[in-house]
Amino acid sequence: MPNPYLAGAHAPVSGEITLTDLTVTGELPPALTGRYLRNGPNPIGEIDPETYHWFTGDGMVHGVRLRDGRAEWYRNRWVRGPLAASKLGEAERPESGQAGLDLAGANTNVLAYAGRTLALTEGGITNLELDYELGTVGPCDFDGTLTGGYTAHPKRDPATGELHAVSYSFVRGDQVQYSVIGVDGRARRTVDVTVGGPVMMHDFSLTENYVVLYDLPVTFDLERAMSGEPGIPYSWKPGYRARLGVLPREGGDADVRWFDVEACFVFHTLNAYESGDRLIIDLARHPRQFDGDDETDGTISTLERWTVSLRTGTVTRHALDDRHQEFPRIDERFVGRRHRYGYTMALTPGTAALNDTLIKQDLITGTTRSRGFGPGTAIGEFVFEPASADAPEGHGYLLGFVSRLAEDTTELAVLDAESLEPVAAVHLPVRIPTGFHGNWLPDR
Repeated sequence: MPNPYLAGAHAPVSGEITLTDLTVTGELPPALTGRYLRNGPNPIGEIDPETYHWFTGDGMVHGVRLRDGRAEWYRNRWVRGPLAASKLGEAERPESGQAGLDLAGANTNVLAYAGRTLALTEGGITNLELDYELGTVGPCDFDGTLTGGYTAHPKRDPATGELHAVSYSFVRGDQVQYSVIGVDGRARRTVDVTVGGPVMMHDFSLTENYVVLYDLPVTFDLERAMSGEPGIPYSWKPGYRARLGVLPREGGDADVRWFDVEACFVFHTLNAYESGDRLIIDLARHPRQFDGDDETDGTISTLERWTVSLRTGTVTRHALDDRHQEFPRIDERFVGRRHRYGYTMALTPGTAALNDTLIKQDLITGTTRSRGFGPGTAIGEFVFEPASADAPEGHGYLLGFVSRLAEDTTELAVLDAESLEPVAAVHLPVRIPTGFHGNWLPDR
């Protein structure tokens, strides 16, 4: 059976290119001046289809630069850690040292913070700084203030501007690390938190006063790591005590309150906020994960609301939308605060399924709006950018890549976030493989 991660929408591209003076239909809002960047796996050179897995491909960042209503360039660049540089036949790069392990390369997310563009991954692997044109500058350890790797899903507090994260790694054993990076780009606080084992904690939640941790039954699997099986060395662990931890932002390990939950797995959270003595958490829940051959998308992930009662010590679940969906995003000015809107990508179970539908959730009215992009298309995560700094929640634009597989082309679609109607599209005469996460990085 052919490897599904090497065909169709997932198929890697063979090289790096730069395209300028791109064709645009519609009108790009002048306020969108900056870069839309997205990271994802793209293996370098010859690969063994028997052992290759989507999660372990070399990182490649794709970017489109917009300015004054024009699309100035598209470029794609491999993220060059020492191993990637070696595969490309380039001069040796310095080892990461305390920044993390030099493995497949930072292939999961890309964002801007404290004047840096950062290609991010997790599991103790090195994150790397990029320049404006996506060339690799070098390992990122936040000026030597953070050791042992970072996370793919930090969250910026809109009130303070600080970057919060929960990082895991098999070398940390039964601990994860909560960290706060100040607006100067240096860690001002780190807290090691004891969990039930060497967990995979892909994401976390943040409220105004708390950090929420997901101690769930996917843990490091030494036997799998030694076997050479494709994929990451983590697997579902039956009988593991599934818990949700609530850590006060200024607290320590002993201050975490643990709440038992039904066994499940959470890749991505939408948002969380406080309501009296309760925490309200919206997330995409998988009943189980990494339990068999169909590892990444074999279970239906649905959008749920978890209510944590700090008074009674209980967690209740409420289904928001039972359609299979993932990659939730919000208007990030509302991280940790009460939100109304969320944006998700509809999925079909199966590792190579095409995903052509964007879903907008109105979590106040309980209504949804969808936009399909048509047969033969594959979309990625869409990100929100407000129309202006003081625009009401949800007033702005959604940006994301749309691949047209028959034509081997891609569009950067810009949608009106209220109606999901097209505002503009940047047309790229190349196919961009499906990937993971990205962001709009404004020039400011």
